[in-house]
This record gives sequence, C-alpha cells and structure tokens, in this order.
Amino acid sequence: MKLSRRDFAKALAASAGMAALGSPFGRLSAAESGHLNILCWEGYNTDEVLGPFRRLNPGATIRAESGTSDPDMINKLRAGEVNVWDLINVNQPWARAQLYPSKLIKPLNKERFMPYFDKMAPEFKKPYPLAFADDGELIGMPQRYGPFSFVVNTDKISQKTAEEEGWNLFLDPKMKGRYGVLTYDNWNIIHMCITAGLNPFKPIDEAGFVTFKETAETIFGGAKLLSDDLVAMNTALVNGEIDAYFTGGTYTASPARLDGLSNIRAITPKSGPIDGKGGVAWIELTSLVNNPKPTTLAEDFLEFVQKPDIAKAVGFAEGTYNPVSQMGDPEVFSLWSAEELDAIQWDTIEEEMALSVEYDTVASYDELITIYNAVKRA
Repeated sequence: MKLSRRDFAKALAASAGMAALGSPFGRLSAAESGHLNILCWEGYNTDEVLGPFRRLNPGATIRAESGTSDPDMINKLRAGEVNVWDLINVNQPWARAQLYPSKLIKPLNKERFMPYFDKMAPEFKKPYPLAFADDGELIGMPQRYGPFSFVVNTDKISQKTAEEEGWNLFLDPKMKGRYGVLTYDNWNIIHMCITAGLNPFKPIDEAGFVTFKETAETIFGGAKLLSDDLVAMNTALVNGEIDAYFTGGTYTASPARLDGLSNIRAITPKSGPIDGKGGVAWIELTSLVNNPKPTTLAEDFLEFVQKPDIAKAVGFAEGTYNPVSQMGDPEVFSLWSAEELDAIQWDTIEEEMALSVEYDTVASYDELITIYNAVKRA
C-alpha cells in the first residue's frame, strides 16, 4: 500500500534517483568500506548534502536513491536488497514495527549517537520513543518532521476559524466548490477517517465503513479541484480558484510561504477524535541497514547529517522545506533566516505537534482504500 506523504514527487524522485545512481542499484555489489548506498526520501540525495560528504571521503563511491513510498523502500530490503543498502530513511512507525523485528535494520552505537538527542528540539530530547526498539536498542535517528492536515488561504478563511472548525470545515455546505483535494491517497484516507470521527489507526467496523463512505462522498462531491500536484494546488489557492485544500501541511505550504505568500497556511485542528487530537504528524527516522557486509561510512554519514550546516541542508533541500529535530541546538537554529522560519511556520510548530498524533499505519487499509477508490472514481 502506498503511504507516501509526497506522491507528487514520484517523477522527480525517480529521475533524481537514476541520476544519482548512474546505473540500476540492483546490479551493484554488496557494500564495502569504500561504498555507501542510501535509500531515502528526497533531500538526503542532493548535492548540498552528498557533495561535502564525498569530499570528506575521496575515492569512496557514495550513492543515494530517493523513494516514493515507505512500503516500496521497505519491500526492497525484504526482497534481498539488504545486500545493497547501508542506510534507510523512512517515516516513524516502520523501524520499530517492521524493520527491526524483521532484522532488516540493526542497532546504532548508543555511545556515539545518544549525545545528539541532548541538542534536539524539546519533543525529541526525551529522547524520541520511536527511535528505540522494545529491547531498548537505538534503531534510528530523527531529523525532518512536521504536522500534516490541511491548508487554507487566511485571506478567505481565518487561521482561528480553520483551527476551531477543524475537519468540519470540509463538511460545511457553504464550502462546496471552494476547496481542492490534494490526492495523496493514504493521507486522504487518514484525514477522511478523522473527519468522520474515526481513528484510522484502529480497526474499523461495518458502521464505521458506512460513515467513512458518506464522508468521502461529501468531500469528493464538494471539491472543485482534485490533483496530486502540489504546485497546482498551491497555485489554485493563490489565484483564488479555491480557498483551502484537503490534505496538506507545513511541507506543502512552505514553497508558497517562502515566496512571501504568508496567507497560505497549514492548519492543525484544535481538536479531533483521537485522544482529543485532530492533527497527524510525520517524523522521519534514518536507520542502519543490516547489510551482511557493512560499510564504516554508514554511521559516519548518519553522524555527518547531525552537523549544523548539513542539518540545515537536509531541512531546506529544494522544494522540501521542513523543520529538523536539530533546531533545538542554537547553532543550528541560527542558520535559518526569519523568512525561512516563517515558511515552515516555526511560530506554531511546537503547539501544532502537541495537537497531533503520531502518523501510523492504517489498520483497515484494504477495506478503506477499496471504498475510497470507488468514491473517487464516481
């Protein structure tokens, strides 16, 4: 199942990955000390990140491939590509729930990496629970993160109104024809469940499926625009074609905001059906693949991206503007300009994360995606 928060980037990711590789990864030999092969979300595969690391390791072959969904990347490891990859960068539920129990990743050196948590933002200093396995081993380092709910033009819908009405905004008959749906399907399913008063991360019963279907029909039926293109959705919002879009967050709003359009704002509802919360937050973890021929460069790179200038480069790769956990360190935080902080809505990020539950796998996904696709086609 597709669980990408960035389906709009599929084509870009594929082309960037092939450019970085130069040849299909499946043909590469197992990792050696002079090799580093990274399977990641876009950002870690940029010249701003890989270039300085290559200069630190002249002669080493360092490659990165950007994925299009967490399960697709995980399935590469399941298919035997633990012999290929050295690091994997996916969203937070997977390391603890699947990768580590399946022995696809292995523990990190706590002595080496635990000190980095002391410099992270408050929500990661505890340190972050999902970075650890049930046996206490450290199995991933958090970096990029953000809330992901919906986006409005505050010239048309005030931030206060959007936060207080939350997902009910899209059930209001007065909103019909005034919003778009950014068709990141798995996120749409999560958000439609929440709009329906359901918890998508718990099994849903027959009555819940009926409620979900009715909610999906209302949301799709009232939408003026459906697109998986982030740029098209933001453009429609800026041009006044729509006043809001269903499914979005600081990640999707940030390019427009960086262009000075601060009226384009990601919204996290003040309340919702999951322990009183209406928002959902994603957090990436980078883990050490259980490659039978490990490379010493894997943990070196994972430590390298903790450096202030590199953490900034990861957070502000072209088109992927996100906060990073390392911004709790004043040295890292100082690298962001006022305009960049505004682009990622830093003024409310702590509050919005507190109003959000952790992104997780959808419990009744097969049934929900069937209903969702039928309504979407109709």
